[in-house]
Amino acid sequence: MRMRAARMHGYKQPLQIDEVPIPEPGPGEVLVKVAATGMCRSDYQLLDGYFPVELAFPYIPGHEVAGHIAQVGPGVPASAGLAEGDMVVVDPAWGDGTCRQCHEGNEQLCTGSGGWIGFGPPGGFAEYVAVPSRHVVGIGAGVDLEPRYLAPLVDAGVTPYRGMKKLQATGRLGAGRTVIVSGIGGLGSYGVQYARLLGGGATVVAFARSEDKLAVARENGADHTINTRGKTGDQVRAELRELTGREEADGVLDCSGAPESLALNASLLAYEATLVSVGLMGQRVELPLFPFVSGERTFTGSFWGNYNDLTEVLALAGQGQITHTVTPVRLDDINDRLEALARGDVIGRQVVVFD
Repeated sequence: MRMRAARMHGYKQPLQIDEVPIPEPGPGEVLVKVAATGMCRSDYQLLDGYFPVELAFPYIPGHEVAGHIAQVGPGVPASAGLAEGDMVVVDPAWGDGTCRQCHEGNEQLCTGSGGWIGFGPPGGFAEYVAVPSRHVVGIGAGVDLEPRYLAPLVDAGVTPYRGMKKLQATGRLGAGRTVIVSGIGGLGSYGVQYARLLGGGATVVAFARSEDKLAVARENGADHTINTRGKTGDQVRAELRELTGREEADGVLDCSGAPESLALNASLLAYEATLVSVGLMGQRVELPLFPFVSGERTFTGSFWGNYNDLTEVLALAGQGQITHTVTPVRLDDINDRLEALARGDVIGRQVVVFD
């Protein structure tokens, strides 16, 4: 039996659509018939050589996976409650289970021999993928969502959720406060919604460089939006003051990680405020030392999400509290759509949908 897969044959090369054998699930694994796989900017960055990972070419990327169990492999415990036909998503972080971070439940931060599907273990830009059973999450009957909406939740949905939880934990959000979500792409379109859900009544302001993306932010609950394209920090500060009555923010979720975005957002932090970055468009962060020390401001990274974060996001989705901005694409068009991602032309999330 064979399947179609989009495979890397080297860095800085287009993916090739190949016919390859369908994998056999090994001990403790399930075979997932992929229904949908989200397309992330990090997929383009993987092809471009951004990440320091070693891959055995040809290689199948793709880390936002939803589908149905096609086969349960040997040794999968009955307590897993998995059966053929079950709808599942794949928890992307495959920690080795031995390090401190794994034991804390943060397998996405594994310091041992763990990895992430689509960045080591073969990913979901294929019609089937074999997955350790403990890394699939069953979708209960109460969650009435198509796979194209489920797949992005395992990264685009969960990553800003964890970041917003970090802002919430600072205790600096709430009524009378301001939270900025910067970068309304695949992550930021969800991030605005989490600012509304977790912000405790804080005023939600969205930053982007495109009016189309800002329109999505307003649809998803932003109180105000600012187009930052071509504007100086002073101009953005003045616009923020006009919209909110304040020229600073108590929390910022930066979903791009671009140097100019981080610099702007750092300049807008109030005393004791926090800037959380979940984006990875740059290589370095440069912050003004005295304002951060004297104002007890904080910069922190937030990476992906853990199993519990994912199940919380799935619960919110099942309750109908999350809006999805998804464009379905064909596997055959994957290279063109990755280039669109690189240019910043995508609104929301593109998802490869399999028949």
